[in-house]
Amino acid sequence: MAKFFQEFREFAVKGNVVDMAVGIIIGGAFTLIVQSLVADVMNPLIGLLVGGVDFSNLFVVLRQGAVGGPYATLADAQAAGAVTLNVGLFINAVVSFTIVAFVVFLLVRTINRLKREEAVAPASPTEQPCPYCLMVVPIKATRCGHCTATLPSPTVAETADETTTPPHMPAAKP
Repeated sequence: MAKFFQEFREFAVKGNVVDMAVGIIIGGAFTLIVQSLVADVMNPLIGLLVGGVDFSNLFVVLRQGAVGGPYATLADAQAAGAVTLNVGLFINAVVSFTIVAFVVFLLVRTINRLKREEAVAPASPTEQPCPYCLMVVPIKATRCGHCTATLPSPTVAETADETTTPPHMPAAKP
């Protein structure tokens, strides 16, 4: 039994489980923000564009309640026991989903872009050009396999001038 609890403790404190817990908590808080954005900002703006419709009170009465309607609000209809089709609440849910999906898309896109930049990071070079014949030779080579010139150390080879004459060849006359 002690081994069982030890395994559970190791599982519970692994980085992935802790990361998942933090993600769920932040997701819950983010949901509250999105709900407020939809209910308090987006719906009034959309309502103004379509003629002052309040989406939270947009409903269709399928069956009258104990007290006959018309009902001014969804809360009045539900209090009277009416069966309603809550079209406005569905529209709110669709708007909320769209906002959350868009934000998640931007988050994933940013993470993927950062991963691509990490993957593109150049590795240390394994080859270098010969400063005399410009053929590619291993970075640890001391002689060029093509022109047989003695190669300087790699740090010198990177800064060597292309006009340098190989040590075994005479300089050209101007």
